[in-house]
Amino acid sequence: MSNTNKQLAFVIEVDRCIGCKGCQVACKMENGTALGSDRIKVRKVGPIGTYPDLQMYFLPTMCQQCADPVCVRVCPTGAVFKSKVDGVIHIDREKCIGCHSCNNECPYHANTFSEAHNNMDKCTICLNSRAQGEEPACVRNCSGRALHYGDVNDPESEVSKLIAEAGEEHVFHLQDFDNHPSARYILKGAKWQDILPQELDELSWGKGGSKYYEQ
Repeated sequence: MSNTNKQLAFVIEVDRCIGCKGCQVACKMENGTALGSDRIKVRKVGPIGTYPDLQMYFLPTMCQQCADPVCVRVCPTGAVFKSKVDGVIHIDREKCIGCHSCNNECPYHANTFSEAHNNMDKCTICLNSRAQGEEPACVRNCSGRALHYGDVNDPESEVSKLIAEAGEEHVFHLQDFDNHPSARYILKGAKWQDILPQELDELSWGKGGSKYYEQ
C-alpha cells in the first residue's frame, strides 16, 4: 500500500473504557497542554432509557483525522495541513495566528487553544512518541486497553482486523458532515447515541443537552 493511502486514526473499544480519564491525564503530561486545554477528552454518554433498563458509556474524543478535513480548508494562513505520509492532521505553529477558525468549523470542536503559545493545538497521535517507536501516550496509559491506533486503510493492520472482528453492526463513527471522520468506535454493550462531543458538554453543564439523546 502506498503512503498516500495511509490513514492513521484511533479505534476505540468503547465497552472497555471505564471513564478513568487516564488517557486525558497522560496526554497532558506528554504534550504539556495547559489547564482547560485538552487534545483528548473523555465524555459520559447517558444514562439513557427508563429505570431499570438504563444504559451508559464513556466516549473518548479527539481529532478524528478526517479524510476531507474542514479545518484544513478554512485555515486562512495554511497552518493546518494533512500529512501526505500518514494522513494525520497537523498545525504549523509558525503560521498559526490563533484565530480559532479551525476549531469553530470542526464539526466536533476537536482543536484547542494554547494560551502558552497563543495559537491552536490539536492531537497529532503523539508524533514525537511515534517517531521514537513508541505508542501514543493515551494508548500506553489506557488501563482498560480501550484505545488503539493504526492504519485504518490497511486491511491487514491490527485496527482494521479489530474492526472486522467486531462486525459492521457494532462499529460507529461520529456524525459525518462530508468530512469523513477516520476514527472508529466499537460498541456492543449499549445503544450508540448519534450525538456530538460538544452536545455532550452542553448536557454535562445543564444547558438543555438532553434533547440530543435518542431514546
